Amino acid sequence: MNLKTPTPSLLFFSSFPRSRTTSLHSPMASTLALPLSHSSDPTTSSSADLDDLVCCDGQKRVQPLETPSFCSESPSRSLNGGESRIERAWDHWKRLGRPKLIVAPMVDNSELPFRLLCRKYGAEAAYTPMLHSRIFTETEKYRNLEFTTCKEDRPLFVQFCANDPDILLEAAKRVEPYCDYVDINLGCPQRIAKRGNYGAFLMDNLPLVKSLVEKLALNLEVPVSCKIRLFPNLQDTINYARMLEEAGCSLLAVHGRTRDEKDGRKIRANWSSIKAVKESVRIPVLANGNIRHMDDVHRCLAETGVEGVLSAETLLENPAVFAGYRTAEWVAGSEESFVDGKLDQADLLVEYLQLCEQYPVPWRMIRAHVHKMLGEWFRIQPQVREDLNAQSTLTFEFLYGLVDQLRELGVRIPLYLKDDDVAEVSTADSLDTSTS
Repeated sequence: MNLKTPTPSLLFFSSFPRSRTTSLHSPMASTLALPLSHSSDPTTSSSADLDDLVCCDGQKRVQPLETPSFCSESPSRSLNGGESRIERAWDHWKRLGRPKLIVAPMVDNSELPFRLLCRKYGAEAAYTPMLHSRIFTETEKYRNLEFTTCKEDRPLFVQFCANDPDILLEAAKRVEPYCDYVDINLGCPQRIAKRGNYGAFLMDNLPLVKSLVEKLALNLEVPVSCKIRLFPNLQDTINYARMLEEAGCSLLAVHGRTRDEKDGRKIRANWSSIKAVKESVRIPVLANGNIRHMDDVHRCLAETGVEGVLSAETLLENPAVFAGYRTAEWVAGSEESFVDGKLDQADLLVEYLQLCEQYPVPWRMIRAHVHKMLGEWFRIQPQVREDLNAQSTLTFEFLYGLVDQLRELGVRIPLYLKDDDVAEVSTADSLDTSTS
């Protein structure tokens, strides 16, 4: 296990008093905010919806970033020379360092502070939340509210849902200087995606899907990626993946469940189907599904042959998964030896809140993360959860106090490490000390 040491240009606040906030005008806190949106149009939101307010709303959030340089020709550009296009897709992936541990796109949940927290604890790349391409192009408030990034937030996939190639391209053009892939959401199975005709429901209109990919592939400098679900028939899925590759997709993330298989806790992802897709295309492939701890990561990579794995729900509960930490649920009954990792979800929540003070986001996102990270703690002390739910307006002072209250009530649920992981960390720490 190898925890990342924060670079001087990004401040993880764990060593500072909890009230300390770095000025957003300083180089340490340079942040880019662009126009975006999510499931509802913020221009029509009621002023009474206080969770849509941005924490630290009084601070200036927009700081321009230097535009990164990409190769002169995108991996997706020029759909004719197929072999050279595939080579460029791989070259791009290699330049990014071949990330294997990746934060999946999660609506309202994979925002900048959470991505940075996961990166500290082992994540090597991350997706933004799904952004609505039409609202993103039309509404500056949405862009500023829903998408922020910083120079430490790389490699980064910016994901859009769309059903109009021109609108998608307009949205993608706004973010391409600040990301490593523009990703098309072809996998969302929720009712809102059906109503909006996007996500996994575009599987019923493959010509439209092809046109979306081609539009971006022919007009962006940054490569195009796609995230898909399985068809019930494996050959249909393979044909789908090959079509996306031919249309200009440079990287494919495959969720190993069908559109109708929405409950990830009850329905296991089909790794054998992901393996079949991997063996059918020539571009890099990522796997999504069944990642509960690092043993699952290693098994998935070995069984599917993919380049990397995505995690979503598991990270929401335990953002330190990729650093080898696991919750008690995945320790109980194991024949291996585990020890208290000297880290718990309340520690992680405090780090997340400190990042939110530096990189403000809407309170609704913060509220959701509090419930996810402290869900098991609230089961032990449900009145603390009731106090949280009773707050129409959240403050950092209240949330830090909530953590203190749980600790004073004697609640602590540790995250666990394998014995050999602890030994590895101890060795790495002693080496760092000897060379400092």
